[in-house]
Amino acid sequence: PLMGWAGATGQLTPVSWILFALVFLWQLPHFLAIAWMYQEDYRQADFKMLPILDPSGRATGRQIALYCLALIPVSLIPAVLKVAGPFYFAVALCIGMGFVTAGIMAAIHQSPQSARRLFFASLAYLPILLTAMTLDRVPM
Repeated sequence: PLMGWAGATGQLTPVSWILFALVFLWQLPHFLAIAWMYQEDYRQADFKMLPILDPSGRATGRQIALYCLALIPVSLIPAVLKVAGPFYFAVALCIGMGFVTAGIMAAIHQSPQSARRLFFASLAYLPILLTAMTLDRVPM
């Protein structure tokens, strides 16, 4: 996001950093869900991923839940800064709560099925959020 923003505008602004933060926070639950689903493959390849180093799953679940929770306030900042409007705010809040729910369920159940649900939620989350931001952007 930072390179695209800088390439399009010639500068880095608070909005570009918010976009960076959104993708950064989103990628951790997304990746940890993949690592959880395929932890045996990672183990066999001797890749030291958190789900392999955390046999109880508590640290992995905690990281997933915290990053999902952190997405909610960060995703609302564009509306607060008047870069996006009320439609975006509502969409960001609703899908953020859905993503948090998927993350917390993955943390509680610690199963490949809950990790897969989180993974699919992550695949839906970012495009929906960015589409809502695009559709409800406020001219600068």
